[in-house]
Amino acid sequence: MSKENVVISETSVVTPKAIGIIVAPNGATKTTSTHSALPITPTQIADTVEACLHQGAAMVHLHSRDAQGKHSLEIADNINTYRAVKERVGNDIVVQLTTEAVGQYSPEQQMLLVKAVKPEAASFAIKELIPNDNHNETARGFFHWVAEQSIIPQYIVYSVNELKRYLDLIENQILPEQNHHLLLVLGRYNDQLLSNPTDLLPYFPYLQQLSCRWAVCAFGSLELHSLTAAALLGGDVRIGFENNHLDVFGHPAISNDQQVKQLKDLLTQLNIGTYDANEYRNLIIQ
Repeated sequence: MSKENVVISETSVVTPKAIGIIVAPNGATKTTSTHSALPITPTQIADTVEACLHQGAAMVHLHSRDAQGKHSLEIADNINTYRAVKERVGNDIVVQLTTEAVGQYSPEQQMLLVKAVKPEAASFAIKELIPNDNHNETARGFFHWVAEQSIIPQYIVYSVNELKRYLDLIENQILPEQNHHLLLVLGRYNDQLLSNPTDLLPYFPYLQQLSCRWAVCAFGSLELHSLTAAALLGGDVRIGFENNHLDVFGHPAISNDQQVKQLKDLLTQLNIGTYDANEYRNLIIQ
């Protein structure tokens, strides 16, 4: 764990100097019937990313949609969305492409997307890309290619057991050691998609083994509480309509950028700074 991350002893917690804010503005399954401000088209997504950038986001987690507004890993859809965002914000925010399968795409299709688009960054759910040991050698070749291309990988885990497996994959050189970013998803498999700050506790012994930056996203009404706990522990935080489109009172949030602003304001009150995109890249790329 880097020196800039939190250090915990038996008696004290040292607040981290700064962390990165990631925004996930739409996700794979929500529609405008979920929230009228949910971005669907490439232009709407680019508008949202630009607004979130101005409120303090250092990275965006992109989900592309097809012409009918449905989740898509099709190459053309993703190129359109990725280019629309890059043309709007350039290098002022780290642009990360999702490979989330949502039960519709195979590991081969997920990998083909990244090879075709070659985004600056991409997210990979361990359980999807490497569902069992039979996929180890294919995964080894792909993820080492990702490293060679200087694509920033974010590995996603949903449980402590998946985090243990992630560490084993590094130890066995299935995953290369450099340039990792890790995302812990809280509340995805809890009743009613509800996270809680205490969900972080089982992870803590393993987080101390990490040499990379880690982040948290959280489902449900306690999202902000969970993200605050993660930030105090030195973790980066991901917010946005993908995981939660409600405010702390259970009412529809105004917009993704309003969520980012609210989070940054809270971090400022806790004396935790936030990185811009260039600072964030330099921290992740080792």
